[in-house]
Amino acid sequence: MDNNVKKILFGVVFGLIGFGVASIFFEPTHAKLLGVIILLVTLWTNDGLPLGVVSLMPIALFPALGILNTAATTANYSKSTIYLFLGGFLLAIATEKTDLHKVIASKITSIFPSTPLGLIASLATAAAVLSSFLSNTTTALLLIPIASFLVEDMKMKVRLILAIAYGERIGGIITTIGTPPNLILMGFMESKNLEMIPFVKWMGLTLPLAIIMLGVISIVLSYGLKEIKIATMDIKHETLTKDQSRLVKILGALIILLLVNSPIKPFYSGLGLDEKVILLSFGLLMFIPKIGFLAWDDSKKVPYEIMFLFGAGFAIAAAFGKTGLAAAIANYLLVITQLPPFAILLCVAFLITFTTEITSNTALISIALPIIFSLGEAANMDMTLILMTATICASYAFMLPIATPPNAIAMSTGCVQVKTMAKYGFIFNIIGILAISLVSYFFWQYFI
Repeated sequence: MDNNVKKILFGVVFGLIGFGVASIFFEPTHAKLLGVIILLVTLWTNDGLPLGVVSLMPIALFPALGILNTAATTANYSKSTIYLFLGGFLLAIATEKTDLHKVIASKITSIFPSTPLGLIASLATAAAVLSSFLSNTTTALLLIPIASFLVEDMKMKVRLILAIAYGERIGGIITTIGTPPNLILMGFMESKNLEMIPFVKWMGLTLPLAIIMLGVISIVLSYGLKEIKIATMDIKHETLTKDQSRLVKILGALIILLLVNSPIKPFYSGLGLDEKVILLSFGLLMFIPKIGFLAWDDSKKVPYEIMFLFGAGFAIAAAFGKTGLAAAIANYLLVITQLPPFAILLCVAFLITFTTEITSNTALISIALPIIFSLGEAANMDMTLILMTATICASYAFMLPIATPPNAIAMSTGCVQVKTMAKYGFIFNIIGILAISLVSYFFWQYFI
C-alpha cells in the first residue's frame, strides 16, 4: 500500500476514534466537529495530503456532516484578514527580488557572534522586538527570507526559520498592540468595567516572560549545531542599489504608518486606518511602474495554500461558536474552580495553548474570554490575572502552522516540515505553559 494512502487512512481512523470518544461527552454535532478537527490536524501533521488540499476539506466536510452550511463555511476563506497576509507576501517577494534581505542579513550578523547560538538568538530577538510594535506577519515575511539566505546547511536553516517564527510569537505579547488577542483583552476588560492596564505597565509585566522564553528557544534550537559552519558571514554590502534604496524608503514609510496608526490607549487613539488595507495597499504598490518591483508572474510565488490554511482555521473557529461547542466546553470547565488558584492557572494555560493550535488565536480568545471570566468568578480569582494569562497563552502556540501567521509563513518556505515544527513546538508549548503560569502567580498578581 502506498505510504500516503496509509497516512490518509491513519487520519481517518484517528478522526473516527476521536469522534467516538467525543460522543461520550458531547452531543453528536459537537462530536463530529471534534472528529473532523482531529482528522485535519493528523493530515496536516503527517503530510498525507498536500497542505492546501487538507485546508480546503472543511468546505466539503462541514456541510456534509451538518456542522456548518456551505455559505457559512466558505465565507471564512475570504476573511479580510487573509488579504493582510497577501499584502505582506507581496512585500516579501519584492524584498527577495531586490536582494534587500541579503543586505539586512549582513548587517544583523555583523553585530552578533557568528555561531549557531549567536545567530539563532539574534534573529529570535530581532523578531521579538519588531513584532512587539508591528504586525508579526509583516515581520515574519521580511525576516524569514534572511534565515533562508544565511546558511546552506538545511538543519541550521530550519532552526533559524523556527527561531524567527517563535521569536515573533514571544515578542507579540510585550505590548498591548503587539498582537490582536492583546487588544481583544483590552476591549473585553473595558466592557466588564475592569481596570485597564496602562501601556508601560503591560510592558513591565510581560518583558520578563519574553526574555525567559527567548533564552529557552535559543538554547534548545541551537542544540547539536556546534560543528555547523556559518558560510555567509563574509558578505558585505557597502552601499544600497537604487532599487534597494527605493524599497527601503517604501518599507520605512510602511513602518512609520503602522506605528502612527497603532493606538496607545488612553493616550493616543491612532489614525483609525485598517491595518489589512494598509498592508494590501503597500503590497499592490509593488506592481506600480517606477515605484514597485514586481510583474504579475512574480505573484506565482505567493503560497496560496497558506491562505487556504487560514481559511480552514477561521472555519473551525466559526464552527466552535455556531454549534455551541464553546459553551459545552465551558460547562465541563466549571469543575476546575474547586482547584487551588495556581492549578487553575495551569489548567487555563494548558487549555488555551493547545486549543489555539487548531484555530485562529484571535477567534479563540474572543470565544474563550467570556468562558474564562465565568471560571474566574466561580473560583473568586483576580479577573485581570486569569484573563491576561489566557490571552498570553493564545499567542504562545508553537506546534502547528495553522496556529499563527508566523508558523504558517515558516511552512511556506518549503524548508520546515510540519512534524519538525510539531516536535519543537510541543516542547516550547509545555515550557511556555509553565513559564506563564509561574510568572502570573508569583509576579503578575502582585503588580496587576
